[in-house]
Amino acid sequence: MKTFYNQSYYSSDNMDINFSVPSLREDLEKTRIALEIAYAGFDNAVDPDMIDCYIYEINALLKRYKHLSALSEEEYASAKSTVPTGRLRGLYEHSPIRALVSHVLS
Repeated sequence: MKTFYNQSYYSSDNMDINFSVPSLREDLEKTRIALEIAYAGFDNAVDPDMIDCYIYEINALLKRYKHLSALSEEEYASAKSTVPTGRLRGLYEHSPIRALVSHVLS
């Protein structure tokens, strides 16, 4: 069997790292993508331990998404009270994932 090893050196010139705090919208998007990946893994799992693992992961991600959606609603409500109507652009106001999460968890 042949193995391949590659080592590269980075300097501060060629590294573009973003240390900014992610926005709520970015967190929701990352959680939604992780949820899709977990559902895909669950659909393809055959080992009972892996099925249990994906069930726990999906439940954890659903709770995270629900929490982030609640924060988004609070932010939307506070923004709606300060910004005139018509100028507010959606904070996942009609998200299909939010509808799914609320349907599953209620």
